[in-house]
Amino acid sequence: MALLKSDDEYSRVNAGQFESDSAGRFSYTLIRVKGSYLYNFYLVGDSAYSFSDNRLGMTELKKYGEFLTFSLRKLTDLIITLERKSRTPASDTMFVTWESDGTDGKTLYPYKIVNYGVAPESGYIWIGGNIKSVINTKVFADKNAIVSFKLYRNGKRNEIIDTIFCRRDVTNYANFKY
Repeated sequence: MALLKSDDEYSRVNAGQFESDSAGRFSYTLIRVKGSYLYNFYLVGDSAYSFSDNRLGMTELKKYGEFLTFSLRKLTDLIITLERKSRTPASDTMFVTWESDGTDGKTLYPYKIVNYGVAPESGYIWIGGNIKSVINTKVFADKNAIVSFKLYRNGKRNEIIDTIFCRRDVTNYANFKY
């Protein structure tokens, strides 16, 4: 994607696309867009890898263009389970967040929430007494994932933080029963 600057904003112009072979090698001749000195390279792998956005200027492209190297980071499965066992008080509020290697987990990979009890009010906020849910997502492989459970009960807030080293090519778990 070529970036054309006008005033203080950039507009994007498609400069082509390429695909790699199974080893990740590619060959591509950049179609230069008149007036553009910056190019974004958006890389998308399969569901086992995160996307990547790389911005290069014409100086870098001229200097290193024959031997450009891009990389994608490996993802692994993370399953977060949430279950309310206590029956008093009748209603709690639970808020769940997660991050992987400093990146907000909700932006890293599309997640799926399966509810066996009350569905969340808004995304990742559960209100009520019958809470039993599973969040299926992916995080960076061989990195720490930090899962935060914030429980609001009787006007008080408790925060439980779980740090999990998420191994590659296995399913990793964070469980919270309260």
